[in-house]
Amino acid sequence: MENTFYSGDTMYRFNAGTIALSKDSVNTIAYSREEKPMSNHNDTRPRADVKRQDRAVHDDAWIAALLGRAPISYLATAHDGQPFINSNLFVYDPTRSAIYMHTARYGRTRANVEADARVCLSVSEMGRLLPAKEALGFSVEYSGVTVFGTARVVDDPEEASYGLQLLLDKYFPHLRTGEDYQPIVAEELARTSVYRIDIEEWSGKRKVAAEDFPGAFYYSS
Repeated sequence: MENTFYSGDTMYRFNAGTIALSKDSVNTIAYSREEKPMSNHNDTRPRADVKRQDRAVHDDAWIAALLGRAPISYLATAHDGQPFINSNLFVYDPTRSAIYMHTARYGRTRANVEADARVCLSVSEMGRLLPAKEALGFSVEYSGVTVFGTARVVDDPEEASYGLQLLLDKYFPHLRTGEDYQPIVAEELARTSVYRIDIEEWSGKRKVAAEDFPGAFYYSS
């Protein structure tokens, strides 16, 4: 019987009948390594599908929690076939299954969204770096979420103020509107673009190594 396992993005296949295990050692393991990666012809695969199902997270609560605490997001848009990515502050609103962010009144992000509402947004966290005896085995712990949806510029002043206030409450939770700063006014709304991304699909992915993984450490520049 043929079995499959992964190391990094490399797939290995081996015949279980060739493995002889003793109490203290593996006597023989015959396997073949596929030098080329698994097929990239995934046009029919659902857009939110995670190829490495052993690392996929299907827990919506886990995904929502990561979206709630991540400090920065990366928004992908496109214009005339040219992809663009914009890093920006954002806030996830579970009550509306939506994400809010803002940019300058005019710019690339707004032009792209108005031309094509389809967007993709990503957030991630990095854990420990994981050394290995071979270069191919080096790895890293991570958690990530990818969101697919449609974006639009919020024209309604009430909703625009709502989205901006959510952003302020997320990043400045110790400050209170009306006490530490003045409430959002129409003149401020006229100088910014507020976006609402309606979430259609999302996916989560995670890799966590054992606590006692040999040599694991956190990145420091």
